[in-house]
Amino acid sequence: MGEGQRINLQGNHACALGAIAAGCRFYAGYPITPSSDVAERMALELPKVGGVFIQMEDEIASMGAIIGASMGGAKVMTATSGPGFSLKQENLGYACMVEVPCVIVDVMRGGPSTGMPTRPAQGDIMQARWGTHGDHPIVVLAPSSVSEAFSETIRAFNIAETLRTPVVLLYDEVVGHLVETVQVPDPGSIARAERKWATGPREAFQPYAATDDDIPAMARPGDGYRCHATGLTHGERGLPTQNPAEVERAMQRLLGKLERHRDVIDRFETFAAEDAEILVVAIGITARAAKRAVAEARRQGIAAGLFRPVTLWPFPEQPFHALAEQAKAILVPEMNAGQLSLEIERLSGRPAKVARINRLSGEPIEPAEILKIIEELARHGR
Repeated sequence: MGEGQRINLQGNHACALGAIAAGCRFYAGYPITPSSDVAERMALELPKVGGVFIQMEDEIASMGAIIGASMGGAKVMTATSGPGFSLKQENLGYACMVEVPCVIVDVMRGGPSTGMPTRPAQGDIMQARWGTHGDHPIVVLAPSSVSEAFSETIRAFNIAETLRTPVVLLYDEVVGHLVETVQVPDPGSIARAERKWATGPREAFQPYAATDDDIPAMARPGDGYRCHATGLTHGERGLPTQNPAEVERAMQRLLGKLERHRDVIDRFETFAAEDAEILVVAIGITARAAKRAVAEARRQGIAAGLFRPVTLWPFPEQPFHALAEQAKAILVPEMNAGQLSLEIERLSGRPAKVARINRLSGEPIEPAEILKIIEELARHGR
């Protein structure tokens, strides 16, 4: 893939190639529709760059394997869909607690349970944020195109390595199986972030030290730095503690480091939103339908606009607030029973201002459906 090359790619394949470009050299996973194409492409590409692909016995083991490989110094990824994502949650919580860089891809399908394996949905929005137990830091990115499946996978790795945190790449089955023409960058032009490794006297090393940037250095295996990686609440030495003051400091640093580095994390797209009286908020393939609907509404003289959170969690609150305050109505179309709309209602401060389009049938929401509601909102002056 040379500089300036344009190639036709499927979304899942773009994700795999983005991982390779970002420096991923270890993948562990288990086949599950509609994410299996990611694993298949990784199995093909990783050996070419000296990487390792392992098909594990299940999704629990897959998550454990990438955590171990990351602790060993590798850039790592796994991919799954809803039922497998549920199985990963306990180990995902462990990765959050011990601050292990890793990328987890969830290609959403219909649910709950095994649901509709071949149909699209967006029902894992809240699971991606709150799926594991306890208060925990998590970054979730939501690409809406094949090109973004490539670029946001790279960004997922860079965030994971820079901030020492798991990053979830969340997109629906349509994006995963969509084929589009992608402009592939020159591999030499792709910025790769590297994690901060421990240096200095070994006897003074603290694996979870409260540093100036809230991101402690990791102990590279073989360098002689002691590291106790426990899922129990731990202090700067890494040893378990229930001392209230020490626990409070540790948790505030763990949760606060994402807020502190919003400049690295936050990304969003707006379309015709500067003066929007009706603001549409959507992710994934639904956002593309919304963009088409907004463009048609503008042609009709309706002041509609789109806000698309590319970074879904933590939600880009400040840029959303600026647009939401001027809007008379906010419309949230999504392929679930109303998950993103809950966050938008909270952030807007006026739940009655938020209208919904919810789809549970396994069919994508079409632009005409979104446009119809935009027109109704404009007529009623909400």
